[in-house]
Amino acid sequence: MDDTLTLNRMRTAVRSGRTARRPWHSERSVDLVAALAGLGLGASIALGVTAQKWSALSAPGGWFTAGGRITGLIGTYLMLLVVLMAGRVPIVERTLGHDVLVRWHRKLAPWTLVFIAAHIVLITIGYAQAAKSGVLHQFAQLLTSYTGMLAATVGFLLLVMAAVTSARIAKRRMRYETWWAVHLYTYLGLALSFSHQLATGVMFLGHPVARVFWTALWIGTAGVVLVHRILLPLWRSLLHQFRVVAVVPDAPGVVSVIMEGKRLRLLPISGGQFIQLRILKRGLWWQAHPYSVSALPDGRHLRITVRDLGDHSGSLARLKPGTRVAIEGPYGAFTADSRKSDRVLLIGAGVGVTPLRSLLEDLPRHVDTVLVTRNTDERSMILRDELRQLIDIRDGELHELIGTRNQVPMSERTLRRLVPDITKRDIYICGAPGFTTNVLRSIRALGIPEEHIHHEEFAF
Repeated sequence: MDDTLTLNRMRTAVRSGRTARRPWHSERSVDLVAALAGLGLGASIALGVTAQKWSALSAPGGWFTAGGRITGLIGTYLMLLVVLMAGRVPIVERTLGHDVLVRWHRKLAPWTLVFIAAHIVLITIGYAQAAKSGVLHQFAQLLTSYTGMLAATVGFLLLVMAAVTSARIAKRRMRYETWWAVHLYTYLGLALSFSHQLATGVMFLGHPVARVFWTALWIGTAGVVLVHRILLPLWRSLLHQFRVVAVVPDAPGVVSVIMEGKRLRLLPISGGQFIQLRILKRGLWWQAHPYSVSALPDGRHLRITVRDLGDHSGSLARLKPGTRVAIEGPYGAFTADSRKSDRVLLIGAGVGVTPLRSLLEDLPRHVDTVLVTRNTDERSMILRDELRQLIDIRDGELHELIGTRNQVPMSERTLRRLVPDITKRDIYICGAPGFTTNVLRSIRALGIPEEHIHHEEFAF
């Protein structure tokens, strides 16, 4: 199977132009979702407060116990929000943007553990004062005498384990496969916590509204995970029946994997998005890794372009034609729908040009486009000919920078020289974390509004 077939079909799509779609991603939608989340938090706290017996506050340990119950509710609510952010709900991803969800996930996850830890400490102190016993003795009593307490403690430790492995310093030292496997245990931790909350939560005894509210939250969260992390990927994989038809070398350590599938017109994918790829082979089927789509479906074929960065990505170069693969997604708001103007600047480095290539293909023809790429040398340039042809078709501008970060800094001066009207453009950035951070620093120094800056991270 010749890879040029896919490119030729893509050129036809670019010449004809794609119909501009209504942007989903907006600051207003982000604010609306944040407001709804805040209302839910307020409702959960209000239900907890009204369920308290105020006469109990004057009893020994009353205030500690009440504080423990409220912090437990807050921590549980935040925990469910964190799970929903990782739920891969398409409309949420396209509305808020994967980058926004990643930021919220990282900010809220630590606070979840803080509030749950405070719940454990305050409840233990409150019960110890009421029983006139020591704190450690009371904690042991809680573990051994209260229904679901031991399970809930195990669940909390599993959540702590997931948080520790998500710290940047730990994540850099850990294989992706290990990190991913550890995070699967968070679902077990949630299940153990749910049984404890309904079995021993005082506010649920004799308070049907609170019980219905929290049960609905738990079931709704579980439903989202089941549908969007399991059932929808399974259905799409069965519908499209992807298999590898070719693995094409593109640059040293970089290959393009071309997959053939059925009914690809039904796959709701946009340029710039990514998929989670699962290789259906022994030893690999249980793990899914994120890869940007480097060419949109042409009716039969879908393509990703990958650099060898680890066990999974390295194994793609050795795939044989006919190998079955499954996908999850597509995901992300790094798309043409996010732009606010008809002028765009695409900035990429190394393998970061792959989502820019499909994004470039998906932009409406009338959009004024400039592409800036940076590579350490000529040999490491990825999809070079395709990018040039797609830019030529659009009558756009292409700037290819060769050199290291020190030799070719992506400074405000460099960007202003290459793109004089940069402040009037939407800017899409993709590359290694260090590259992306440096470019973001430069364009923000130029005064580019945040709503015109688009970048995305692979996470969850």
